[in-house]
Amino acid sequence: MSDVSEKSSASVDKPGTSHGGPLAGQEPVRTGPTSGVRTPSGLRLDLRLTILVGVLVALCVTGYVLQPDTFLSESNVSTMLRLAAAIGVVSVGMTFVIISGGIDLSVGSMVGLASVWMTTMATQSYGPWVMVVCALAVGLGAGMINGVLIAYGRLVPFIATLAMYASARGLAERLSNSRTQVVEQQGYLDFFRGDLFGIPTLIWMLAVVYVVGWVLLNRTTFGRRTFAIGGNEEAARLAGINVKWHTAMVYGIAGLCCGIAAIMVVARTTSGASTNGMFYELDAIAAVVIGGTLLSGGRGTLIGTLIGGLIFTVVNSIFAQNNLESDIQNIAKGVIIVVAVLLQYGTTRNRKT
Repeated sequence: MSDVSEKSSASVDKPGTSHGGPLAGQEPVRTGPTSGVRTPSGLRLDLRLTILVGVLVALCVTGYVLQPDTFLSESNVSTMLRLAAAIGVVSVGMTFVIISGGIDLSVGSMVGLASVWMTTMATQSYGPWVMVVCALAVGLGAGMINGVLIAYGRLVPFIATLAMYASARGLAERLSNSRTQVVEQQGYLDFFRGDLFGIPTLIWMLAVVYVVGWVLLNRTTFGRRTFAIGGNEEAARLAGINVKWHTAMVYGIAGLCCGIAAIMVVARTTSGASTNGMFYELDAIAAVVIGGTLLSGGRGTLIGTLIGGLIFTVVNSIFAQNNLESDIQNIAKGVIIVVAVLLQYGTTRNRKT
């Protein structure tokens, strides 16, 4: 009898299992030597990333063929990376949200609100680092409001974040009186518009956020629980995960990323405005989906998100340098998103059959 009870308790306490089996969305826990063993999911992940890198390289070659004198020039590459930096940071938070099985439509509005709040005359009067803290606090606070409404208020993520999308943008317009607020703190501009070892500060910020996000997602209990909740929320709850608290924290991370993005946008544009971050939610979701993260949750990769964001940046640069209309750019984005989602559904069906 005691042997049976010990086996039952071991099956529940075993990491990555629930009632003796793996949590949905996760690979079964394997024991013993596994060096050199490649699972089918790992092979699929490598294949997706290889395809994404191939697409990115093909786009760069296309851009170079169309504009050989300017496309791969140092100034244009630097400009593309600067433009991709803020979207890339927002996409990190969006990756966490979508892997957990949620969605956030308010990231662009949170960027706009944080950029306005940090550039008011009252905030700027305290110095550049108070501006930074203000942006981070506003982003984190707005994200936590989303998380609490979804986790504890039981609102559907689409509805909760849609409400934040409207209210945050409206509050930003109210605070700024629908005017652009110019940054007066020269020290702020000198630091965030400068460079370190010849690399712009904004690109360093993007790299740091991605490294921290990758470690948090792939090397910590928090990341494993994020995958578990996205794979099967009920199984995660039965395994002892505090799903509500964790969900609130995931949206808080997304909001914090929006605060960081606001700092970058203000540095790049030298101003705060309620229109900052417009359509960032579309670009962030597109980067995440193209990167291979399932919209249903439970699977995703930040490396794929980074490559997906770079793909969109290169596409935008090609269109801009060849004087193509913005409506054509939007059509191309829509087509790319649809193709990426269809490929995801096809992969998911193949895994089930």
